Amino acid sequence: MTAEALIATAQALDGLGYMPSKSGNVSIRTERGFLITPSGLPYAQLTPKELVECGPDGGVLAGQRRPSSEWRLHADIYAARPDAQALVHTHSPHATALSCARRPIPPFHYMIAMAGGDDIPCSDYATFGTPELAQAAVRAIEGRRACLLANHGVVAIGSGLAAADALAREVENLAREYLLLLASGLSPVLLTPDEMVAVKAQFRGYGRPA
Repeated sequence: MTAEALIATAQALDGLGYMPSKSGNVSIRTERGFLITPSGLPYAQLTPKELVECGPDGGVLAGQRRPSSEWRLHADIYAARPDAQALVHTHSPHATALSCARRPIPPFHYMIAMAGGDDIPCSDYATFGTPELAQAAVRAIEGRRACLLANHGVVAIGSGLAAADALAREVENLAREYLLLLASGLSPVLLTPDEMVAVKAQFRGYGRPA
């Protein structure tokens, strides 16, 4: 994983409308901590020198800008999840809409298993950029690779940047499909726990994370 890949991921997500008004952030784990997008800079202007390397406590190790205001979110999840090598945080519209209703995404579609569990939970609410938000996210993502942040957005982690990016995009896709069902007045038929076990086994057979 490289600085260039981190920038390309952030810019692509911004281009999709998932990072409005310089919101959201992306990071990758490093030997000393993590490399993260800076605070307050439009993604189109990002260059490798604008990125910030932080230690586990958020202290700046390299870079001339301030790290994203959500550095604690990244630091605490990396501390809690040794399996996380990258983290993508978006404000993608459909998933954020669900987060504002504080509704998890239930197992209405088998792709829910891509996030590692039988649903995509929603965290408790906390003010952005605070230790309380970081810990709410750590709790919500336990046993999962993605969660919604109440009245805020999405967090997705992965074994690499491509995996975290793909999962963040899939969470938005699932949120859109779920909202379409709700808007139509239809009641989703949820997959059972046994059916989700079979899905996860099938994912493993196809090389997908589950």
